[in-house]
Amino acid sequence: MPPRPAVITPGIDAFAISVHGGVMFLRRFFAEVLRPPYHFREMIKQCYEVGYKSLPLVTVTGFITGIVFTKQSRPSLAAFGATSWLPSLITIALVGSLAPLITSLICAGKLGSSIGAELGSMKVTEQIEAMEVSAINPFKYLVVTRTVATTLMVPALMLYCCFIGLVGSYLNVHGSEATSLAAFVKGGFSSIGFLDVGSSVAKCFVFGFTIGIIACYQGFNATSGTQGVGKAANRSVVLSMFVIFIEEVLIVQITLWMRGF
Repeated sequence: MPPRPAVITPGIDAFAISVHGGVMFLRRFFAEVLRPPYHFREMIKQCYEVGYKSLPLVTVTGFITGIVFTKQSRPSLAAFGATSWLPSLITIALVGSLAPLITSLICAGKLGSSIGAELGSMKVTEQIEAMEVSAINPFKYLVVTRTVATTLMVPALMLYCCFIGLVGSYLNVHGSEATSLAAFVKGGFSSIGFLDVGSSVAKCFVFGFTIGIIACYQGFNATSGTQGVGKAANRSVVLSMFVIFIEEVLIVQITLWMRGF
């Protein structure tokens, strides 16, 4: 009796196809990113869209995060008479974890949906095919510029979020303990080093690249008309956030290994 052929469920089959498509998309990006022509004007425009237009949201979120985390940490430290450690605690938390993660999640929600919907609408209305007819490489013009922009701008937004969060924390600490700015800065930055800042910036480069490449992949492969555009935007946000959390765990573990833990 001949053996029965292996049965592959539609879900597993679709997942394998999507993974293969993602790997090929990623491979094409690295093949195109260093190959001329370079669309510097479009890249600067996308950096403006990604960075400058995200400042208001990052400002409000970072400021509130600094104040709320300080308020929540004070009672725990006060129970041990260690409220003087607030600047160090807030700085370590913001630089090491809070600012990179919050900034990346904000960008995943704002930029991921925007890029996914924009490229998705261009795909379903056949604007991408029209660019190919016009002798313009749509992958180079649309995907590479947006991915490079998110990769460069997310670390810059993270550093800005750290600064705004520390401003909010200082205002709260100064209002409660009358701590001077010099004492706050000295207490905060004496507890962090180059590895802390460097690892946070490095992880934001990874997060920014993740947001850009996933959003572009989903938008570039959108189907089924306007319904597909909505699905592309939704998948861009959900998948970006999911991958960011996984990368956060891996990068934290690598940083601990570098510290000898």
